[in-house]
Amino acid sequence: MENLIIEKTIKTPGISFNYSTGELLMEGISIPENTLDFYKSVMDWLSIYKETAQASTTLILKLEYFNTSTSVVLLNIFKLFSQVESSDLKIQWYFEEDDIEMQEVGEDYQNIVKVPFELISIESF
Repeated sequence: MENLIIEKTIKTPGISFNYSTGELLMEGISIPENTLDFYKSVMDWLSIYKETAQASTTLILKLEYFNTSTSVVLLNIFKLFSQVESSDLKIQWYFEEDDIEMQEVGEDYQNIVKVPFELISIESF
């Protein structure tokens, strides 16, 4: 299976989904013109990956900011991620230590998602 690599822009996050390591990274800002179009390749890749996943898979989110339409897509990504056939699934949600809003959003997702969800405070991105 091919890795999924999407370069970061000023409006879209960088996506680096590595099949062989099971590390799925999303980082940056997510305010795409058409959110569904942008994330279609992510959803398609996860749909295939979930059937032949590595024993350990980590979804790493280092999002500085995202719009409302991205928040809906993220929930769909989390739901699809929870279907990954892996014995060790986890989500890591990074947020800047002074960004209470992103911390609270992470806590909300943590309460919804049925996968181990780790909140990680960092000084800055």
